[in-house]
Amino acid sequence: MSANTDDGLLIVSEEICEQVIRRPDAFSAVEAVFGAMARGDAYNFPVVREAIGHADALYGFKSGFDRAGMVLGVKAGGYWPGNMAKGLTNHQSTVCLFDPDTGRLTALVGGNYLTALRTAASSAVSIAHLARKDAKVLGMVGAGHQSTFQLRAAAEQRDFDKVVAWNPHPDMLPRLAAVAEELGLAFEAVTPEELGAQADVIITITSAFEPLIMADWIKPGTHIACMGTDTKGKQEVDPALLKSATVFADEIAQSITIGEAQHAIASGLIGEGDLTAIGEVINGTHPGRSSADEITLFDGTGVGLQDLAVASVAARLAREQGLVTPVAL
Repeated sequence: MSANTDDGLLIVSEEICEQVIRRPDAFSAVEAVFGAMARGDAYNFPVVREAIGHADALYGFKSGFDRAGMVLGVKAGGYWPGNMAKGLTNHQSTVCLFDPDTGRLTALVGGNYLTALRTAASSAVSIAHLARKDAKVLGMVGAGHQSTFQLRAAAEQRDFDKVVAWNPHPDMLPRLAAVAEELGLAFEAVTPEELGAQADVIITITSAFEPLIMADWIKPGTHIACMGTDTKGKQEVDPALLKSATVFADEIAQSITIGEAQHAIASGLIGEGDLTAIGEVINGTHPGRSSADEITLFDGTGVGLQDLAVASVAARLAREQGLVTPVAL
């Protein structure tokens, strides 16, 4: 549902977003919009993403229209790699929501917290629909800002009893260890090879430009959610892994151009027809996992409709709870 325009423009801060929206809200919103995309009821517009030639930053726009949910808007923002040293989140973004009936701006919503939340919801949706029901060990590749969101969301989808993790900078792993302890899960820092040998579900959430996980390290029946590759040139896993796995994507067109699949496509290991939109599984038009030994891979590139969906929920909840005061533009 789009933000109500009757009372003016809603400005929903980062703090309010953190206060009103929870993981189940984000999960439901992302799952619904993936299903709408697969039905042709929601459309992402072409992504604009450019290196601006300053501060090593990437900046761009993701936008779209969800006819099923009546949500229209754009997320503007990007990635500033030096922000952490300034006490800021590297990812910076704001979501603008518009009334689909009139085109009026209805809400400005802080996008930083929601970006991490919706990205974690996306991998969680893939785990819910594709991972083995008896999955016990969760593998985490990456320990940056978004990793704790990923871990918390994943832990709600299966009855895990252990987390194994690897990060290029080992000094960042304690943040994951602390969350695992909070969740009552055993934690072990491992090599990438050991991670592949132990994990039933693997989440990669890095900004890598080379494979971190090789195909022959992955055991049968594993589900992998590749969540870090969202730009041309980025890469987290061995392209051969996509050939040996059944591959699902948030959006196929984006996956083959800027997602993990770009490398397997470019090398001829797979074709566009080898990818299935995860919305097909959500809608019941694709069976998803077909056996206990099948390796499944979700290429989560991050689509604008995810941002719009969670921002719309945040704006609605903030309005209902009386936490925002509409202003005239």
